[in-house]
Amino acid sequence: MVRLATSNNPHFSTSDIELLRPGKSYSIDTIRYFLGNRQKAPYFILGRDAFVEIEAWKEFQNLFSICHVIVMARSGFQKDTLSPKLPKSLVPHFRYVPRKKVWIHTSGHHLYFKEISFLDISSTRIRELIQKGESVRYLIPAEVEGYIQKHRLYRRAHN
Repeated sequence: MVRLATSNNPHFSTSDIELLRPGKSYSIDTIRYFLGNRQKAPYFILGRDAFVEIEAWKEFQNLFSICHVIVMARSGFQKDTLSPKLPKSLVPHFRYVPRKKVWIHTSGHHLYFKEISFLDISSTRIRELIQKGESVRYLIPAEVEGYIQKHRLYRRAHN
């Protein structure tokens, strides 16, 4: 479905590396895989809900040394939780540049906090709408909607 959703945009590519990797898949390992021989550091994008749990991630401290990080504030977060607050264990490794609204890691990589427009679009919401028989038009690409319909995904089992 990700391939379908991004197929018409030349700025996106997809990978199934995490699906093919045996055992658990960790973000740090995936980023290292894609780093390879690249000259430029990649950007890792995650939601604010995931960022507040980052201290539980494998080698979370090293994440900021190998890539730029963008934390997106998803719908459902109150305005006061959008402020750029770091977990205490990360504070010594960053400095904040107010005029650029960016945290800079000792490695030189950047940490951005970005607010996104309120749209109640999430995988949970999409599944709920489909289970209720409601439209998901304009919430997901038409190709993905067609795939979901064709394969009868997320429908409630009937007894």
